This record gives sequence, C-alpha cells and structure tokens, in this order.
Amino acid sequence: MTTTPEGAQQPQTQQDPRAKHQDEFPAHEDIGQPGLTSQTAPDPDHGEESYVGSGKLKGRRALITGGDSGIGRAVAIAFAREGADVAIVHLPEEQEDAETTLKLVREAGQNAAAYAQDLRATDAAETVLQRALEDLGGLDILVLNAAYQRKRSGIDETPIEEVQRVFDTNLISHIALTKAAVPHLNPGSAIITTTSIQAAGPAPPLFDYAMTKAAQVAFTEVLAQELTPAGIRVNAVAPGPIWTPLIPATNFPEDKVESFGSDTPMERAGQPAELAGAYVYLASEDASYTSGAVIPVTGGKPFTGG
Repeated sequence: MTTTPEGAQQPQTQQDPRAKHQDEFPAHEDIGQPGLTSQTAPDPDHGEESYVGSGKLKGRRALITGGDSGIGRAVAIAFAREGADVAIVHLPEEQEDAETTLKLVREAGQNAAAYAQDLRATDAAETVLQRALEDLGGLDILVLNAAYQRKRSGIDETPIEEVQRVFDTNLISHIALTKAAVPHLNPGSAIITTTSIQAAGPAPPLFDYAMTKAAQVAFTEVLAQELTPAGIRVNAVAPGPIWTPLIPATNFPEDKVESFGSDTPMERAGQPAELAGAYVYLASEDASYTSGAVIPVTGGKPFTGG
C-alpha cells in the first residue's frame, strides 16, 4: 500500500509487466479473413474492465478505421472513456464486432457511429469522411488502423492480386482518407497511423505487409513535415505481437500461434488494451510538441525505423 498526502491508503498499482497477461494460445487453424473476435480464443483484452479515463479527450471527435475489434476497439473504448465521440469503419462481415464496440462507446456516455465500408472501394474514403463529419459534427482525430495481412509461402508463389489487396488496404485507403480529412481538420487536430514492428524487423512470410508498414513510417514522417506547420500533428504507434483476430486469420502455422509473442524480451504477447494509452497520448494535449514520432509498443523488441 502507498499513502497519499492526505493520509489515505491507496492500492499499489505498480506491476511486473512480464506477468500482467499470461495467456495460453491454443492451436488455431486458419479462421480466414476478416478475423472476428468470436473466433479468437482466448478473448483479447480491449480494456473493457480496466481502462479508466480522466477527460483527456473531452469534446473531441474521432474517426477510427478498423475500429470493430482488436487494437481499433481498444482505442475506441479508451477515447470514449476520455470523453471523445467516436465513429468507426469496419468491413460488412464485421458487423457483430462493430455493434459491440458501439455499445461500449455509448456506455461511456459518448456518441457513436459505425460505417460498414470496404475502404478499397471507389470514393469510399470521401463517403465515410462525409458521414463522420455529419454524425460527429466535425473531426479532430483520425486513426488510420485498418490493415490486412496473410502469411506468404514465398514471393514466387504470392498472387499479385493479394499484394494489391495489402497495398490498397494498408496504404492507398490511408492516403485517400487523409486526403479527404485534411481540409476539415483544424489546428490542434491529430492523425495517428498504426504501423508495426514489421517496419523495422520485417519477416519474409509477411514481406508485403512489412513493406506497407515501413511505408507508413515514411508517410507519418513526411506528413508531419507538411501538416505540423498548419497545427495538425501526425504520429504513429508501432505495435509488436498483439493478440487480435488478425493473428489466427493470418494463416500462420499452429505452433506459431501457440507461441505467439514468446520471442519478445517480455516473453509474451501484448493485449490491445496495452496500446490504448499510446493513442490517447498522441491524440491529447499531452503530446502538443510531438509530431512525426513513432511510439513502439513491442514488449521490448527494438524498433529503429522503417
């Protein structure tokens, strides 16, 4: 126990990060894309029971792509509990997950909206952006989080249409949505991209995914130079191995899923809730002098850039 200046005892909250989550992952056969929370065991921790807000984003309005599950849901929960209204984008097949995220945002007392939209479609970015502006009454935070990845057997066996899907989802849709959003962002707004440890330490089975994640680092750094003089901050979060529906949907070997995250210095995978604070920081006034940065949340794996 610790003692406050007023003499009241408070529980000790400092915790060994190695032991915070000790999940055992079963052998997972490929669940296919898109991965759904109901198909992911054990359930990812999105902060449903643990995240407590303190008003850091009160009055803000956020649009999160890939906000139905995994990291996107954790960010939506945290933003809502920090006082932000939240709109999310998800694939039509992810409707059930999206409804759960909406419920959690509304339970936090915030406005919520969801758009079932494949962002690769023609004019999808403009359509989603316009709906968000109407539903939220404006936009202050854009989180570019939607992603697609699949394990590759080798470059000679990878269909070009699959590579195109990765690039269209992870890069082109982000560029299109940012292009549509920037004219509506005022000074003090924030753009946050979800890149990856793959940007710094690419693995051959994810060569196309890793390429897009390295490009996202460059996108973040270049866009920060362009938009920071206008008062718009641009940053990124680089997750390491995080347990989300994307993992059993990647077609990894079963033993790879069972040992997921064990190669980090913490010897475990991270949970989506453990990234939420990084996004809150980058979206908040606490990060008023932070632009062009990449925050690694990697369980101790080094990140040295794309």
